[in-house]
Amino acid sequence: MRTIPSSMGSTQENQPHVVCVPLPAQGHINPMLKLAKLLHSKGFFITYVNSEFNHQRLLRSVGSDALHDLPSFHFETISDGLPPPENPDATQDVSSTLNSLHETGLGPFKSVLSKVSTLYSPVTCIVADFLMGFTLPAAEELGIPAVLFWTSGAGSLICYDQYPNLIQKGLMPLKDPSYLVNGYLDTVVDFIPTMPGIRLKDIPPFVRVVHPGDEFMVGFSQRELKRAKSASAIIFNTFDELEDDILDTLSLMFPLCYGIGPVHLLETNNVDRSLDIIKSNLWIEDPKCLKWLDGKEPLSVVYVNFGSITVMTPQQLVEFCWGLAKSNYSFLWIIRPDLVIGDSAVLPPEFLAETSSRGLLASWCPQEQVLNHPSIGGFLTHSGWNSTIESISSGVPMICWPFFADQQPNCWWSCNKWMIAMEIDNNVKSDEVSKLVIELMSGERGNEMRKNAIAWKNKAKEACTFPSGSSVVNLDKLIHLLQTSPK
Repeated sequence: MRTIPSSMGSTQENQPHVVCVPLPAQGHINPMLKLAKLLHSKGFFITYVNSEFNHQRLLRSVGSDALHDLPSFHFETISDGLPPPENPDATQDVSSTLNSLHETGLGPFKSVLSKVSTLYSPVTCIVADFLMGFTLPAAEELGIPAVLFWTSGAGSLICYDQYPNLIQKGLMPLKDPSYLVNGYLDTVVDFIPTMPGIRLKDIPPFVRVVHPGDEFMVGFSQRELKRAKSASAIIFNTFDELEDDILDTLSLMFPLCYGIGPVHLLETNNVDRSLDIIKSNLWIEDPKCLKWLDGKEPLSVVYVNFGSITVMTPQQLVEFCWGLAKSNYSFLWIIRPDLVIGDSAVLPPEFLAETSSRGLLASWCPQEQVLNHPSIGGFLTHSGWNSTIESISSGVPMICWPFFADQQPNCWWSCNKWMIAMEIDNNVKSDEVSKLVIELMSGERGNEMRKNAIAWKNKAKEACTFPSGSSVVNLDKLIHLLQTSPK
């Protein structure tokens, strides 16, 4: 690990020192790093703590310069406690990683706090991912503020809180596996706050089990929800205007709740560009994407990206292929090497030949730039929160194919409340893909969704506008809390 010489520590004595701890997954690392840059721009010394596994991945994907210590911005690592995987670039299983970190992570984390307090300056506050609550006892021991960052859609947090009610009312666990396919999941749930009309299929699916004890995430989510109530505050990568009713509800359940997003817009408006060298992508970005888009007409390209964790069957991949082919629209499709379950993502040669003049395949891309490119007319997405909030901020309507976790409620909100998306059935068929892509790009419903998306884009921009945007004001409240409040 490269470190700033300890002699520099004396220059940081009066500088607040925040330790940022993301959950070790791409969709959580990105917003936490943006928040860390924002705090750095407000005068904080930053220690950013990755898992050792992801730190090595980052070194391979972005190069050592992107993780080089800068003045007042330092990187540390802790072990996730798992044995090295066969594929050093494969996405780790979320449940196994969380379970291991919560069993083994506190000791190594406290060692990092001691180390950086000695090398630089005493740690004055901790900002950790909501699901990294094992860090809270360390903050309590030091008597410093501990803030948790919920990097998923805020509505999903309410859904997790309702798991006990789903079980108590007999809606879950499932009576047998046939309930996954017999229409039962279309049952409307009438007691989820702020979400009238939401269906069982729109709830984060970890609770869709025959025995709730069989699913680690059911118990884990409840333990973390309970533990979060001892935090100094909860922050969200959203803005008040988008999720005001959700945030009001969560404020009754948790300590101070602040919407400080979209953090990528705040970062663009507030962060010193010298920090641009610090990157967070676990895959190497393909530079040809933006140049290819430059040659396309405005609103003519479908952007397809299922995120960093979603996987599909070979048959589902083929259905998406032919759906895109039948639509006759140009597309930019991001295909990770591990996108297909238990296999490499091999596309039909006939599909490649038929779409070679209007399709581009890439392994990863700078998504924020892609979504803001004038040629992008729609987004076929897994409904991860980063993708959702970035699409909203860019005014791009969506087709949603949610996979797990917060993606189902994100999809529901996008389709039913914000009216900026359409959902595709999980049992994907090429004809449906083609039909929805055509509607998204040129249909009446697609045009209405685009108008709605642009309206939300403008509201997101307003929320991040100095000095009175809601997220700007909430960020100032957070900074005041981190600088002045005892735990």
